[in-house]
Amino acid sequence: MSALTMDRLAPVSLEELNATSALLTRIDRKYVLDEASTTALLDRVPSTTKQLEIDGRRAFRYHSLYFDTPSLEAFRATAHRHRRRYKVRIRSYDTGLRFLEVKTRRGAHTVKERVTCERLNLDRDGAAFVFDRLGAAHIVPDGPLDPALTTVYHRRTFLLDDGARLTVDSDLVWHTAADELQVPGLVIVETKSGARPSRADRLLWAEGHRPQTISKYATGLAALRPHLPRNRWHRLLTTTLTQER
Repeated sequence: MSALTMDRLAPVSLEELNATSALLTRIDRKYVLDEASTTALLDRVPSTTKQLEIDGRRAFRYHSLYFDTPSLEAFRATAHRHRRRYKVRIRSYDTGLRFLEVKTRRGAHTVKERVTCERLNLDRDGAAFVFDRLGAAHIVPDGPLDPALTTVYHRRTFLLDDGARLTVDSDLVWHTAADELQVPGLVIVETKSGARPSRADRLLWAEGHRPQTISKYATGLAALRPHLPRNRWHRLLTTTLTQER
């Protein structure tokens, strides 16, 4: 992605980003692009758009460890479009922050709740938080939660003048204890807004891009374990990801 594209946008601090657009309850729209299409999008965002900057840096490494039950209940709920579905993960940032996060799907909205944590494991206090938050969403997992998949990627975050967020994830790697898949040419662009589509969504639509069904956790697990249900991501797994490998 063009350095000139990055340099023309004013910086926004993490504190200002969170104060302006926390968006823990939101509508997410995801788009699968290549690097050229992503650069074209960022060239077209309004000049009032700001880019997250921390200590002079604008790209950050994300490490997410996802947990699931032995039956892979969270994965299967996503694969089969269950009305109530969830994800549990520990997300670590190269800034030193780490959070235990619970994401639940409630209708068209995604609700994310999180607490800080120190280690890459689900200890007793962490498990209590997870089951409490899932219970509030009327979800009871069918078994204990164990590590299932790790994702690593670089993210750039943008704040639009309509209050929406735009994230750009690249250099994606999925891995389990046994397997790894790198997809360096793939870019996942996500808009996070309220009920109305953001200006970024409208720019993407104008270029012929449409939201796609992709979950970093579920799609990654399906890519690494071909025996799992994959109908929701069949086209992505058999075309885009195959071309990137």
